[in-house]
Amino acid sequence: MQPLTGVFPSDGIEAGPLAIQDGHLHIWRACLDVEPLAQRRLSESLSQDECERAARFHAEKHRRRFTAGRGLLRSLLGKYLARSPGEIIFSYNEHGKPRLAPGQDQSDLRFNLSHSDELALFAFTLGREIGIDLERIRPERSTRGIAESFFAPREVAALFALSGDQHTAAFFRCWTRKEAYIKAKGSGMSIPLDSYAVSLAPDAPAELLWVRDHPEEPSRWTLTTLSPDPAFAACVAIEGEPLTVRCAEARS
Repeated sequence: MQPLTGVFPSDGIEAGPLAIQDGHLHIWRACLDVEPLAQRRLSESLSQDECERAARFHAEKHRRRFTAGRGLLRSLLGKYLARSPGEIIFSYNEHGKPRLAPGQDQSDLRFNLSHSDELALFAFTLGREIGIDLERIRPERSTRGIAESFFAPREVAALFALSGDQHTAAFFRCWTRKEAYIKAKGSGMSIPLDSYAVSLAPDAPAELLWVRDHPEEPSRWTLTTLSPDPAFAACVAIEGEPLTVRCAEARS
């Protein structure tokens, strides 16, 4: 994975417009703990339903981070689409995956986002389904009970053949790869998590290995491991062949 800064214009989202070429994938990293003035500016671009969603969070920290994440998404989309962030309209599939509403864009811009604690990743490409997942690495979560509840049997066996730091890293490689794939599919939890398997061994490339009843499915997807921060694991799943990955920092 290339560094997350210095790969394409990293002078913040205030400088634009942004352009993306076919065959490219743009990844933006952002901190969601922003200054009050930036928080206010980002909140002003949110739709009524996004404001209502933010209000449902009990903790102020979570409200602020949700607001910042959605505001930054709108800011980035606004730069790609040459639109005001507040003008952007989303539509959602039956499982809640967002995309641009019809008439918002002629280039078939696709996007996905993920956040964990204060960190967020935003992914953009053209004409392909995409899913991204980000997780803070918490060793206490990498237990057999959690693995057996959410991983395929072959993943559990591979995971518990490892030990120590290798085990923890493999657990979160597996988790983020599975989540990125299911987010790209846009099917939510309607796809059982034990009905497909990904690679997780330290020396193995990121891959979708097996999908129950769909032997052709692994060849349809590319998984790419991301390294946004030493304390986090991340992966992006893209429909089709590998893309050229360009990364930068999104600043509020």
